Amino acid sequence: MAATERDEAAPRVVSAVPMRDLLAACAAAQVISTPPRVPDREAVRPRAAEQRKAA
Repeated sequence: MAATERDEAAPRVVSAVPMRDLLAACAAAQVISTPPRVPDREAVRPRAAEQRKAA
């Protein structure tokens, strides 16, 4: 009976990558794959007005 229990037990998985490196890679992939935000129109308009006054 002990032999069948040993055969049915789930094998222990040993990771070749440390969890810290895996999480860092995931965070870097998320930053790279996220498109840049479009600036708010309200934030852009005052800058354009300031540039016109300066010119």
